[in-house]
Amino acid sequence: FPSLCQRCSTSCFSTSESRHYLRIQLKSCSSAVRSREITIIINKMRLSSAALIAVVASSASSYISSFQLQHGLTQGRNSAAVERVTSLQAFKLKEGETKNMFEGPTPLVKERDACGVGFIANTKSGEEFGTHKVLQQGLTALDCMEHRGACGGDGISGDGAGIMTQIPWKLFSEYRSENCPKPGVGMVFLPQQEDRRNAVKEVIERVCVANELEFLGWREVPVDPSALGPQARDAVPSMWQMFVKAPKRLDDDEETRDGFERTLYLVRRRILVELEKAGLKWEDANSETYFASFSSSTIVYKGMVQGCVLPQFYKDLQNEEYTTKFVIYHRRFSTNTNPKWPLAQPMRVVGHNGEINTLVGNVNWVKAREKSKTLPESELNDLVDAENTDNIVMMCNTQDVPNVLEPLVDLGRSDSANLDAVFELMTKSRHRAPCALMSLVPTAYENEPALSNNPEIVDFYKFHGGLLEAWDGPALLVYSDGKSIGASLDRNGLRPARYSITSDGTVYMMSETGVVDLDESDIVQKGRLGPGQMINVDLATGEFKDNIAIKSEIASRHPYGEWVKQGRKDVTRMSFADDRLYDDATTTFAQGTFGWGLEDIGMQIQDMAGSAKETTYSMGDDAPIAVLSERPHTTYNYFKQRFAQVTNPPIDPLREGVVMSVAMTLGKKESIYKVSEKGARLIHLESPVLNSNEMDRIASFAEPEHGGFQQSTISTRYDLADGPDGIKAAIDAICDKAVEDVRNGVEVLILSDKSADQAELDGTTYIPPMVAVGAVHHRLIDEGLRMDTGLVIETGSAWSTHHFACLVGYGANAVHPYLALETVKQWHGSKRTQSMMEAGKLDKTTLDEAQQNYRKAVENGLLKILSKMGISLLSSYQGAQIFEAMGLGEEVINTSFKGTTSRIGGVDLRDIAQETAMMRPETADEKAKLINYGYYKPVPKQGEYHANSSDLAKLLHDAIGLDKTVSAATNRDEAENDGVKPKSVANYEIFKKSLESAPLANIRDLLDFESDRESISIDEVESAAEIMKRFCTGAMSLGALSREAHETLAIAVNRVGGKSNSGEGGEDTVRIKDLSDVDEKGRSPTYPHLAGLKNGDSANSYIHQVASGRFGVTPEFLTTAKQLEIKMAQGAKPGEGGQLPGPKVSEYIAGLRASKQGVTLISPPPHHDIYSIEDLAQLIHDLHAINESAGVSVKLVSSIGIGTVACGVAKAQADVIQISGGDGGTGASPLSSIKHAGMPWEMGLSEAHSALLNNGLRDRVTLRVDGGIRTGRDIAIAAMMGAEEFGFGTIAMIAEGCVMARVCHLNTCPVGVTSQKEELRKKFPGTPEHVVNFFMFVAEEIRELMAHLGYSKFEDLIGRADLLTESEDQLARIAKTKGISLSGFFGSIPDSKDDRAFLRATPAEGGGLKDDVVHVNGGSSDLDREICNNEDVKAAIENNSGDTAVSFNIKNTDRSTGAMLAGDISRKYGNKGLDGNLNINIFGSAGQSFGAFTLPGMKLRLTGEANDYVGKGMHGGEIVVLPEADAGFVAADSSIVGNACLYGATGGDFHANGRAGERFCVRNSGAYAVCEGTGDHCCEYMTGGVVVALGTVGRNVGAGMTGGIGYFYDEDGRFNERVNGEIVKFQRVGTAAGELQLRNVIERHFEKTGSEKAEAILDNWDEEKAKFWQVYPPSEAQSAVVSDTIVGETVKVSATAPSEELCYLPVGAGLSPDQTTRCAD
Repeated sequence: FPSLCQRCSTSCFSTSESRHYLRIQLKSCSSAVRSREITIIINKMRLSSAALIAVVASSASSYISSFQLQHGLTQGRNSAAVERVTSLQAFKLKEGETKNMFEGPTPLVKERDACGVGFIANTKSGEEFGTHKVLQQGLTALDCMEHRGACGGDGISGDGAGIMTQIPWKLFSEYRSENCPKPGVGMVFLPQQEDRRNAVKEVIERVCVANELEFLGWREVPVDPSALGPQARDAVPSMWQMFVKAPKRLDDDEETRDGFERTLYLVRRRILVELEKAGLKWEDANSETYFASFSSSTIVYKGMVQGCVLPQFYKDLQNEEYTTKFVIYHRRFSTNTNPKWPLAQPMRVVGHNGEINTLVGNVNWVKAREKSKTLPESELNDLVDAENTDNIVMMCNTQDVPNVLEPLVDLGRSDSANLDAVFELMTKSRHRAPCALMSLVPTAYENEPALSNNPEIVDFYKFHGGLLEAWDGPALLVYSDGKSIGASLDRNGLRPARYSITSDGTVYMMSETGVVDLDESDIVQKGRLGPGQMINVDLATGEFKDNIAIKSEIASRHPYGEWVKQGRKDVTRMSFADDRLYDDATTTFAQGTFGWGLEDIGMQIQDMAGSAKETTYSMGDDAPIAVLSERPHTTYNYFKQRFAQVTNPPIDPLREGVVMSVAMTLGKKESIYKVSEKGARLIHLESPVLNSNEMDRIASFAEPEHGGFQQSTISTRYDLADGPDGIKAAIDAICDKAVEDVRNGVEVLILSDKSADQAELDGTTYIPPMVAVGAVHHRLIDEGLRMDTGLVIETGSAWSTHHFACLVGYGANAVHPYLALETVKQWHGSKRTQSMMEAGKLDKTTLDEAQQNYRKAVENGLLKILSKMGISLLSSYQGAQIFEAMGLGEEVINTSFKGTTSRIGGVDLRDIAQETAMMRPETADEKAKLINYGYYKPVPKQGEYHANSSDLAKLLHDAIGLDKTVSAATNRDEAENDGVKPKSVANYEIFKKSLESAPLANIRDLLDFESDRESISIDEVESAAEIMKRFCTGAMSLGALSREAHETLAIAVNRVGGKSNSGEGGEDTVRIKDLSDVDEKGRSPTYPHLAGLKNGDSANSYIHQVASGRFGVTPEFLTTAKQLEIKMAQGAKPGEGGQLPGPKVSEYIAGLRASKQGVTLISPPPHHDIYSIEDLAQLIHDLHAINESAGVSVKLVSSIGIGTVACGVAKAQADVIQISGGDGGTGASPLSSIKHAGMPWEMGLSEAHSALLNNGLRDRVTLRVDGGIRTGRDIAIAAMMGAEEFGFGTIAMIAEGCVMARVCHLNTCPVGVTSQKEELRKKFPGTPEHVVNFFMFVAEEIRELMAHLGYSKFEDLIGRADLLTESEDQLARIAKTKGISLSGFFGSIPDSKDDRAFLRATPAEGGGLKDDVVHVNGGSSDLDREICNNEDVKAAIENNSGDTAVSFNIKNTDRSTGAMLAGDISRKYGNKGLDGNLNINIFGSAGQSFGAFTLPGMKLRLTGEANDYVGKGMHGGEIVVLPEADAGFVAADSSIVGNACLYGATGGDFHANGRAGERFCVRNSGAYAVCEGTGDHCCEYMTGGVVVALGTVGRNVGAGMTGGIGYFYDEDGRFNERVNGEIVKFQRVGTAAGELQLRNVIERHFEKTGSEKAEAILDNWDEEKAKFWQVYPPSEAQSAVVSDTIVGETVKVSATAPSEELCYLPVGAGLSPDQTTRCAD
């Protein structure tokens, strides 16, 4: 290429997007261009010939004519060349390829769900067969939980609703007889086509008869298809019931009917096999054969309907002959709009509200168990004999005979269906239903105060924990096996579950209270299920058992404690050895061979060993993905951690670690279906990170007298001389040896890459440990041996937390990181480290302490990684493969990572071997140093490429006219135009060129454009102003950024008509109003710290973000936004909460966030009001209620399965969905999170767009994308993948002066962009004009691209993936492999070239621009609207004075009540401007979010009860909840409000005359709240206010509490067991001010509620006050209520007073009686 023109550099033509340079260079030297050379350009550039001609025409016109004549081309639309180009299909699949965007487990990539669920049980009424009333109540409850479900794409067909009941024997009387009073009844979905249906029936009858089930007949279920929606009607099966008589051989089974039930169960599974053998399996939705139930005790009616339609469709449910003693009901919310009838619930034994996060691992382990034993197939033929069927269901391997029984589990089914299958099998073995569920979904029993008196329950969990990995995830499970009915909650309590018991013995359990209208005078008990708790009702006796009673009964059936004591061997954490393994030279050489770099020691090891913490870093990941990098990477770097978002929540490992564990086991695991003492014979590891002493202890267990656990070590090293191809033989060899050893009885298998000495290191290489462990793990599964052994990985290639997670995730039971521990010793003994300790720069540690620190950091990092996915137990994470591979080829996946998704292909085993060899140092030398690869921090010249660099910043600054030396600290006031230099087009071209010629980094670098039409003049393209309206800034918080940087960005984006984003820190109310006080120098007294301002500028962010910390979220913040964004995840650290280091929490920032100055702020990883998709729908509902004119956006992070999540978000009524790439920037994050979580936005965006289009939801939402977007080319590609709006993060910061110092987390930004220090903020060089200049350049670049592509309107590019193609030249630049292929993934994007309707809102919403349309709440806000439209209320707001009282009735479907009123008040008066009082009296059962965002002046009094999220975001006023006066239950002992009440409250008074649920007052920063007991995690993350609990509380009180005071009444004397002492301290109430505050708050509570508990305490105050504990964080240690050291302060006893001023009482020495008298209000 240089020969083409001496004035052009080679790099001009080295990438696909050099077209702009081509035009510029040709203009400057057109005389040098000849037709021959233009031909070369056309052949090399990936542009159509015609399009390129248009590009060069203006500068080489004299040669174009001859060129066209030579090649027969014209620029006319009918030219042959244009026709040829138009006919090309982008991303055409290569030979053998298939579309793979949605490949993966069905529950992950195609459909996820949540729901409302409950049961009613009444065994006392209706004699043997129950009553019709129970059914009616169940159907009513189902209808009242409609808002917890959703509808399909047609808006009518429900996602699923159903019931399970006792078989209605009266209804089926004609199929009963004296000798067969209770036949087996099958509820069967059959094909619609009669011929298919008859063929299926014939097989069913034949199989039944062959198994001695006398066939009594078929009954066609009476249905009304006209009640169905179009989608449901198209897919509806033909509904039939079948009746069979028990075999005569089971006559003696009548009492228990267990044998008959087992036969029905096994025959059902046999039938499905025989149908497939007969070719009677079809793919049509209405031709599936499915048994909803087949039992002699229970029956299931369900379908693809809304709850209210179920009894309309199934006419049986209207028949009064349908009687039952119980009903389980379930309403489903699916992320898919085309759900199938069989996916509706209840399943056959379970109604599941939740998501199994460990599903892939659970299914893999079930399959491993199925292969683990041998049993003759002949014994499976008899499905009748009671003893034989008992053996079949208890022997694991009998479930894996696919030619006899339908497979037990399958990743093609939903998670609920798989859980139901295993649960059902366990109940058919000798497990009772509660026992099976206790095993599958265990509680967090370790250190649980509630179990301290029940060691038998703890022993049960210890025993079963070794046998069975937990099915972990948020779950409310309602179950019945026909003998009992019950419900259980997951260990974290992540689903609501309330129950009531009435005087007639009826038990009502429900996701929401109020779904059945009950007279409170009839209720004798109200309660809730807490984390891990269970209730059970015996359907024969009617006995109700609570959590302890049922679990103690189950646990007492076997001597589990004795079995564990005798059989289990424990390996506790032991001290570390001091001896070195190698000398320094050999250590460094070994480190090099395993891929260690200098950064790994200087950053990671130093932080982990020095302070027991992972390294914190900032600015996101701008390095190339591993497969595109020119540097060698370990195999771990090809894997991205998956994480929870929307459909399930992450867990909080920092504050809720009490439910988590890293304990693991080694040894042979016995059957989970047959319990015996053999199951306890295991080695129990306290930690999965082993040291040499612990390895020795494990080795000692090989001795017969110590357990006889046979052990073997297999080396994973092989000769270097074998070359790259040697890796395959080496893998085969270790797998063969592993199989041989395990068959010979080895129970602990160690895979080791350790070398004895330097000589072995010199002559050998190794199989990367991930490849080795995955290969052995899957080979052992295939051979049926995996359950017989434990895998320990002894490796030098594991030091980061991500490495350990990968090894465990792919099968390792434990890891011995010998080289990491050796490196800690090397680091600790170095002169530099010792000097830093002596200088106080590092904490002084012994060598043992340093190694302990390292292990602690790894363990905590593992917990963090588990928690991202919502998993609590490392044993459940093991083998779960919760990763997506990026850049691994099919050979590698099939060898070691079966079942893992890898959607763009990549390296093969030979490539991996070569990359491993690239890491090897040349020699071992004492002076040798490790390479600094620069993976984290850029290293000039030799290091890894980073897209964002100081050099890039300088180029952009030159283009936009920014001089970083000009600031308030220097000479800005004297400089012309505030130092803003003229922008330079030429310099912007240089900036672009630097990116175009850079090394490959992102997937989009492998793409090019291929237009379907000729180029047009740029004059025909829409204006830059219109394009910039689609620009947004990333959600960067005020706190992470300085005021100057945050406000400058907002003003700049607002100037160009784009959308600025507040981030999660709130905003100053001064920013609400537009500027009108700017002088001629561009200065404003409103913003004296800013320059370059104009009158009319607005610093109010268009988008106001609501994050999990709820910092700065007040009513006014919500109502002054034009769009509200729910931050579900952050690109730099998905699955984790935001983090603001203490030094950055200045007085100003702390004021905005209602927190304490200087105290580090960490947002909870989950939103505590979003544990599921229906919870997200509720928060969207809340936000739409308080601000009906603002759209709601939901921020997601790219990951496999994001498409189905996006569908759920759209169905939840979001207006905008933002897809962030995993490489997004951040102010502070753990380093491993920045590097190893989240996928590129190219994949997430394409998947979301495709799924939304496929499901008919694309027109409901706008798609926005961000994450590393820098240029117009990026935006054009994103648009073609489906994006309509585009976010700029790091690059926008660079445009206002950022120099990429990467010290954001340290508060030392040299240009004041990310610092809160005054002296550094003054160095801020940016102005709005700089940012506007950048946006203008990008917009003009887009216009040029559009002209080249021949498009005049930007919207015509959106979704046009057919205009993209793989770039063969760019693919050829990939150094590591030729295995990358993008066509399988991007070829899955639907063709939208001709159908552009998705660009407009739905016809129902007017069909206009989506940006102009906001979804509105439906009937669930009717009560809110009624309150707002009440004339008295309207007059009170308008007059702004006096007291007004109004009354209303409420039901559970009335949600967010009060939020609309708060919005009306806030819009008129702001947060605190209402001077009158609105007294609103409400009666009934309130729906979710009652009293959300209540303001001063609002006084809500609810007589009845409420569900979750009462007082969410409360800012003032008063909420009182109390039971009806004639209630039949004891208020203080009964639940009256749900979970997460007062989440994010910033003020107000709250009183509940009853108990609250979990997480009471989480993130409270100002409310004064009283209740009469709470669940777990009370006062979590609290930063202000006062909480008083007049009853018992759950564990983990005060976790993360950094402000405020708590008072807790300790009735049982065990409060100290329930406090999280990491931050807070607790003491008896010992100060006069503290006692005064407490008593006044309780007196106020009594006055407001009439609480009997409060009255009893006050009546005996001198004695009862001694039972209170006062909880406080360090920030409150010197306050008057905590310490007597301060005299003359005031004590606050209420958040509000009638005057709306804060109410204080004077305190100090010698208080007078008048001064101590209770404040009236």
